[in-house]
Amino acid sequence: MVFGGMNIQFVVEGLPENIVDICHYGFTEMVNNVIDHSCGKHVFISALRDKEKIMISVIDDGEGIFRKIRRLCNLDDERQALFELSKGKLTTAPDNHTGEGIFFTSRAFDEFEIDSKGVRFCHDDQFEFDVNLESEFSENESGTAVYMLIKRDSTRDIQTGFDDYAVLAEFQFNNTVIPVRLAQYENEKLVSRSQAKRLLARIERFKHVIFNFDGVSAIGQAFAEEIFRVYAQHHPDIVLLPVKMEPNVEKMVKRALY
Repeated sequence: MVFGGMNIQFVVEGLPENIVDICHYGFTEMVNNVIDHSCGKHVFISALRDKEKIMISVIDDGEGIFRKIRRLCNLDDERQALFELSKGKLTTAPDNHTGEGIFFTSRAFDEFEIDSKGVRFCHDDQFEFDVNLESEFSENESGTAVYMLIKRDSTRDIQTGFDDYAVLAEFQFNNTVIPVRLAQYENEKLVSRSQAKRLLARIERFKHVIFNFDGVSAIGQAFAEEIFRVYAQHHPDIVLLPVKMEPNVEKMVKRALY
C-alpha cells in the first residue's frame, strides 16, 4: 500500500487477497478523509501485524470529525453527528464525496473505531448494532483517531460488503441499517415525534431502511406513529423494516402500522 510516498505494503505481504483489499481500502479512505476534511497539519499512521491480526491507525490533529459534522450540518451536538454518520451517505463536501467511505470501511473490518473530541463510535462485527461509547479523550483534545482491525484468517470480502447494502439491479448504495439504540441519549426514552424526526433525518436517500431496535426496551406511541405511519405514508417508495423488537416496542409499531 502506497500513499503520498509512504509504502506499508510489507504489512500485508503474503496475506490472502481479501485481507489485502480490505486493508488497502480502509487505509486509503481514512487518509484521504484526513487530507480532505480534517483541516489539520499532521497525520500519524501506524500499522501492526502479528500472528492473529492486522491493526491500522490513522490519527490527525484537526478539528475533529464529529465537531465538524455538527458545525457544517447544523446539528445539536456531536452525538447526533455520530448517529448521522452511522447511517451512511453523510458528507460535508458533497461536490467531492458521496459519504460512503466511513460507512463501508466500518463494515469491512472486524473492528472499527473513531474517537474524537469526547465521542467514540465503534462498529464491532461481533455485535449487531453500532455502539456509542465514552471517549478516551477529553473534549479539549484535538483531532480524530481511527482504528481498524482485521483478523488474518478472516473470510470477509470487500465486494460482498458493498453488495449487502446495494440494490443489485442498480448497483447503488441504497440500503442502510439504523441502530435505534444510538438515538437514546443517556437515559432518554424514545417517546416523541421530534425524536422520531431526528431518527428519520436523511433516510430519503435510501430505498430500504432497517430499524434495528436491539437494546431498546420501549418506545412511545407518538414516536412509532411518526416513523411507521406518518413518514411511511409520505414516502411510499421507501421500505421501512423494524427488526429485533422487544414486546413493548413491537406493540407500539403494530399499533402504528394498523
